[in-house]
Amino acid sequence: MARGTALIRLALFGHPVSRSLSPRIHQLFAGQTGLAVEYTARESTPDTLSDQLAALAGEGGRGCNITVPLKNSACALAHRLSARARQSGAVNTLRLENGDEWFGDNTDGIGLVRDITRNLGKTLSGQRIALIGAGGAAAGILFDILISRPARVVMSNRTLDKAIHLAQRFANIGPVEVFSEGQLSKSGPFDLVLNATSMGHQGGLPAMTETMFAPGAVCYDLNYGTAHEVLDRWCVSRGIVSHGGLGMLVEQAAESFQLWTGHAPETASVIDSLSTTASTARN
Repeated sequence: MARGTALIRLALFGHPVSRSLSPRIHQLFAGQTGLAVEYTARESTPDTLSDQLAALAGEGGRGCNITVPLKNSACALAHRLSARARQSGAVNTLRLENGDEWFGDNTDGIGLVRDITRNLGKTLSGQRIALIGAGGAAAGILFDILISRPARVVMSNRTLDKAIHLAQRFANIGPVEVFSEGQLSKSGPFDLVLNATSMGHQGGLPAMTETMFAPGAVCYDLNYGTAHEVLDRWCVSRGIVSHGGLGMLVEQAAESFQLWTGHAPETASVIDSLSTTASTARN
């Protein structure tokens, strides 16, 4: 019997969402905590998101997740923002407050940090970190990376001006050095290389070389499943430890779940449960 007597209505908005793992993740969290949770995936666009949020509130909804391509739209619609959401300009979690006001947060960065530090047993403090990509995925994780006090953060992007602009946006949180793709391999070595590009979804590789990796370095791909396979093969063939972003997905969901319910779910068993099916799903 569920501990919660009232149904907690939650949703995911984005496009496409039909193959998202989020509904399953939150049902597993609900089973752990004994809460009655309804979590539905709903197709949405920037033009329809505002009306759909109002409809969710009218249904008694407590909150929702936001995925591509709506994170910037959700940020603009939020009445109040967390520091990390304000800094990134993107929201992936909304919680209804005072009946009709939305609090916006971005749990991607804390999800990444927790997966690396808790699940993989690595540290970010004092580490030399390379971040490849300067789009929304990179913006969503930079705040939590920088407050973890790494020794150095270097970012590269195919469009250099985009990387420069993002680094300037986060300058008040911590320094981010910017290099072109060609210069990045000469600016290492690094202890942790983060791939925040979408190249894996097209079967491609981010711009990286073996010389970027210090002895014992780790490559962490924010993608997972089939989108991680090409990069994983590249790393394995060169003796580089590689991890996909499934753990990040679960950890960021756990932070959202706690924001909505006040309950912190256990994540290791959920990651294990999903690892066999992640190759056919996308965030």
